[in-house]
Amino acid sequence: MSLQQELDDFMAHVRTQVPAEVLAPVERFYAQDLQSAGRFPDVLQVGDLVPLFELPDAHGRPVRLADLLARGPVVLSFYRGAWCPFCNMELRSLQRVLPELQALGASLVAISPELPDHSLPLVEREGLSFPVLTDLGNTVARQFGIVFPLEGEVRRISLEVFQVDLPRFNGDASWDLPVPATFVIAPDRSIRLAFFDPEFRHRVEPQVVVQAVRDTQA
Repeated sequence: MSLQQELDDFMAHVRTQVPAEVLAPVERFYAQDLQSAGRFPDVLQVGDLVPLFELPDAHGRPVRLADLLARGPVVLSFYRGAWCPFCNMELRSLQRVLPELQALGASLVAISPELPDHSLPLVEREGLSFPVLTDLGNTVARQFGIVFPLEGEVRRISLEVFQVDLPRFNGDASWDLPVPATFVIAPDRSIRLAFFDPEFRHRVEPQVVVQAVRDTQA
């Protein structure tokens, strides 16, 4: 089963559990409001050079992008947080192709604004064997041009209905989130694959990522 089919099936299940009047403003926000022209003018694209950064992993150990690129291509997966089941499915799917990525000489890291205290249980629960990094305040995600604020009715629903308390999870009162996005980066820091879709239910297929790494190595 493809990752997208898995995500679609899960959303179909959500629709049987959550009232339509609750889901409607959430879906409108992600499928329409965030899709408006010019909403993300600075998102990095294929051919752009990525900024170098150092972020802590779930155990508090620093991970430097420069060190990873010195060994080969890097796959960066920005996700919203461990509270997002769609993100968890995507991370599981990336874990499944990790041996293929490593065989191609590539590294895989996931990045969210979530504090290590909240990302560590995710790593342990899902058995993730790649670094899961904390981007406090979405500092790195802003450099990639993928940050947006959770606002108004959607913020209220997220907190009151789904118990998504971003200030507690992220240690940041801003209620900002990254759009889930995946970048394949060559050792020269140039982007070879850029998948970016404000509709959080849409994610890149893992085999597309593997092929992009293979093309980068070729």
